[in-house]
Amino acid sequence: MTEVDDAPVIVCGAPGSFARSVLAERHPALIEQVRDAFPWSPERHRALDALLRSSTEGVIEPLGPHAHDRERWDAWGAEYFGRSWFHVPFLWAESYFYRLLLEAVGYFGPGPWQGIDPFAPFKRAELRGSLVDDELAALDVLARRPVAERAAAYLQGSLWGNRADLSFTVGSRTADGGTDDGSDGSTEARSGEDPPPLVADDSEVLWSLLPTGGSPGAARTVHVIADNSGRELIPDLVLIDHLLASGRADDVVLHAKPYPYYVSDATMTDVVDCARRLAQASGEAGEAGRRLWAAMGDGRLAVRAHGFFCAPFPYAEMPDELRRQFDGAALTIVKGDLNYRRLVGDRLWSPTTSFAGLTAHFPGPVAALRTLKSDVIVGLEPRTVARLEDAAGDGTGRAWRTSGTHGLVQVRT
Repeated sequence: MTEVDDAPVIVCGAPGSFARSVLAERHPALIEQVRDAFPWSPERHRALDALLRSSTEGVIEPLGPHAHDRERWDAWGAEYFGRSWFHVPFLWAESYFYRLLLEAVGYFGPGPWQGIDPFAPFKRAELRGSLVDDELAALDVLARRPVAERAAAYLQGSLWGNRADLSFTVGSRTADGGTDDGSDGSTEARSGEDPPPLVADDSEVLWSLLPTGGSPGAARTVHVIADNSGRELIPDLVLIDHLLASGRADDVVLHAKPYPYYVSDATMTDVVDCARRLAQASGEAGEAGRRLWAAMGDGRLAVRAHGFFCAPFPYAEMPDELRRQFDGAALTIVKGDLNYRRLVGDRLWSPTTSFAGLTAHFPGPVAALRTLKSDVIVGLEPRTVARLEDAAGDGTGRAWRTSGTHGLVQVRT
């Protein structure tokens, strides 16, 4: 039996598991927040109520007959329809839940709610928040540091920005309406404190693939597969600006979601909103934003949104036209937890399983920047695993995998 065969796919029903908590706790809380975010019509309220009942007490049902992608999801979910949500693969169940949520609010259908992002109020509130102001102001201080130190900080900012995931804070509202998830994005960069240690750090390998000044010959393209909008996407854009301005990349392709997905996942609208937030800032942030705005205008920064990024499959199953986009890239940077699960496969791997082996399917060099917020983890040293499990203090040794307090940089050349 191969290692792949031996690693079970993560399903939603295991008592006490992270996957079960997402379905049983996070999704119902999200439905309530979406319900309160807009003055939905009675029809939309009924649809949201039906989704709440189905996802907590019922079985998985196909999309309605008029859904534009009914045939696609019929094929993708043929073996899951009629089964409990808690008895199917976690990756598929999460993806289909968000597709049904968009259906419930009328995102795709004709009518006044067509194209309205149900998560937009949460994204906009975060983007307007004072924490973003503080993080942008920190770039002025960072500008006085040596170039190598700045590059390291931009990479760390992009990684730890993944802590600012709106879906990760659903259900953990404090009395004053804030969040209390034990993490607030780039706090370490603002305060000057060292960030938490990484469970794996291939930063030097990453930079070796992107030397400053470039090299003669064909243009070097870097792809960035985005995760969340707002306070994660802004440091991603700052990192992209550094890659372009320093000559580490000749052009960058940023991959966003084609439509709202997983609460805070970045769409083209979010990319523009975040670029504008940067460009309208003062100091170093404003200069970076204006450079990015110009780079989008002259083609050095392209934004793409392939439908596969909202599909319930690992990247090993990406279509050929998407695979060709990554083939030949100097590096593809894969951001965030969901993208990591899709990159290595959403299975209960042994944490010492080879990252290089599980990502051999990906065309070209690939780097994962991720804050740990789900059970999947590979590529760790045995002594690192032992130390983390000993320090977990939760009786299972697994809390570090889902708490959002640990991060990694992993690279396969």
